[in-house]
Amino acid sequence: MELTVVMPCLNEAETVEVCVRKALACMAEHGIEGEVLIADNGSTDGSQQLAREAGARVVHVDEKGYGNALMGGIRAARGTYVIMGDADDSYDFTSLMPFVEQLRDGADLVMGNRFKGGIAPGAMPPLHRYLGNPVLSFVGRLFFPSAIGDFHCGLRGFRRDSILKLHLQTGGMEFASEMVVRSTLSGLDVREVPTTLSPDGRSRPPHLRSWRDGWRHLRFLLLYSPKWLFFIPGVLLMVVGLVAGTALTFGPVEIGELAFDVDTLVGASAAVVIGFQAALFALFTKVYAAEEGFLPESPRVRKLIDIVSLEKGLVVGGLLALAGLVGLVMSLVHWQVRSFGALDPRESLRLVVPSATALIMSFQTIFASLFISILGIRRTRESSIDVAAEAAEEAAEAISREGNSAKSR
Repeated sequence: MELTVVMPCLNEAETVEVCVRKALACMAEHGIEGEVLIADNGSTDGSQQLAREAGARVVHVDEKGYGNALMGGIRAARGTYVIMGDADDSYDFTSLMPFVEQLRDGADLVMGNRFKGGIAPGAMPPLHRYLGNPVLSFVGRLFFPSAIGDFHCGLRGFRRDSILKLHLQTGGMEFASEMVVRSTLSGLDVREVPTTLSPDGRSRPPHLRSWRDGWRHLRFLLLYSPKWLFFIPGVLLMVVGLVAGTALTFGPVEIGELAFDVDTLVGASAAVVIGFQAALFALFTKVYAAEEGFLPESPRVRKLIDIVSLEKGLVVGGLLALAGLVGLVMSLVHWQVRSFGALDPRESLRLVVPSATALIMSFQTIFASLFISILGIRRTRESSIDVAAEAAEEAAEAISREGNSAKSR
């Protein structure tokens, strides 16, 4: 079978029948061997029976959520290609050929773009049309090497085997973003075609919740991009803190009527420590995500880990600790010169703060080196051949034991 049209469904009795008939008519018109599959997520309004009467196959998906319903439908699909779309009659299921043609041409994922195809009046709330979708799509293109203009279009086609290999995890509305991001990061052939959006045919409110689901999309994009979540903010903090701290170590800095002194030096030290920790978190996340298969392995990160070995990390941490201890000894000498009496904080803190910062970063470096080494320990994963061979050996041993037992009797 060439094509399965998957529609997630939760109480869509008003529109599911017309959607099924449109999709079947489109496939019949163009001679496509295919089916319509309704992934029902617990409808109580008779949507299942209406879909069957219209010619669809219905599968029940117990786990609630948009992503769970779709993944249940994708797994149950019989077609080489899958086109997914909402069962609310907002997408044009009579115009599936642009998706099919791109899939036949070798594309792994074909996204619809509603902004290029046309959005009918009243089809999309202004908040989504002018803020939500453009901003989240821009963030997606910024964080990941993607050229997709409409990250959240619900009408999209893909090769079933290509998407199943991604092992998509999210069960809610953010599933739409995960599919694009994981496909892009895995190097799949991702394309885009114009499509239209019409007002849906339901009399009830949509399942989508603007702010909640928008935040879930943004959260997903951040969590899948350690560079933007941790590394870039961390490096910026470190640079600002190092520049300010270095200047203030040698004395107060005046810019116009503003005077910066040791209190700003403490803040600069904090910025360096926080920034360094954030950069380390980016490295931790990349290593862990690559080892667990959430993100593809980065050659640059792997090369960095190979260069910065545990031993080198311990050496760097030790040197930082030594620098911090030297600074603290110098501060004690400074205190001794003052006969261990009261000190002027404007002088003493210029020694103590950089020294304490170096000590803190030394332990961060040592602990990070140890932790990355633990993350880098690759687990031995048995292949299916190994499992089968082990089972065969156990069966042979059991037969041998039974034979020996029979002989003894």
